[in-house]
Amino acid sequence: MRRAHGLLAAVALLANGPVLAQSGFVPILAAPASAPPAMQAVTSHRVALTGSMGSRQALLVIDGAAPRVLSVGESWRGVRLLSVSSSEAVVEVDGERHTLRVGAAAVSLGGAPSPGGGRVIKLSGDTNGHFMANGQINGKSVTLLVDTGASLVSMGQPDADRLGIAYRDAPRVGLRTANGDVQAFRVMLNSVRVADVDVYNVEAVIQPQPMPFVLLGNSFLKRFSLKLENDVLTLERR
Repeated sequence: MRRAHGLLAAVALLANGPVLAQSGFVPILAAPASAPPAMQAVTSHRVALTGSMGSRQALLVIDGAAPRVLSVGESWRGVRLLSVSSSEAVVEVDGERHTLRVGAAAVSLGGAPSPGGGRVIKLSGDTNGHFMANGQINGKSVTLLVDTGASLVSMGQPDADRLGIAYRDAPRVGLRTANGDVQAFRVMLNSVRVADVDVYNVEAVIQPQPMPFVLLGNSFLKRFSLKLENDVLTLERR
């Protein structure tokens, strides 16, 4: 399985703990947005970013239609473009913001969430062989990158603060990263959601520095059997 390198080289518990490896990645799919008000009809959309034109326009494919150029502030089929850069765009669907990346697989945005009892997740790789997603941790939206070389789910303190995770009194652990040794916190997440699959009581580490993604390590992945075929990663609940 192809892996990206450079975000984290290795993670280790330095004080009499097990080694936590964090090396390569493989990213995911998108989780539905928060439930709409009762009796309100909300449509889910499949959205992909296929290109950008400067910092004002993005080329989006929405629900399989022909590519559409949107300028910042414009909306089409319920998808509003908020910002754009050379490699990503931020869109809003049903009041929820989501980050899309050029070349990544289309993600499902908006609509009422399913009950979360699903058992299979199918992830299409992007042009770099990664699998990314807009998922949910403790019911709040996050951008996820699956890392099969990581022992635990890992995120930066800014994400943990935004998610309302009470980590400051959690046990301290030493992490060995590409940028040197740092002190982090080891916590238990109530839930991690990908597509229509909820996983409960997932161990994670909170790092002091910001991270562009939440790394989805084996504390989540061990609940599934994994199969990679033709750039599609299938996770089936054990």
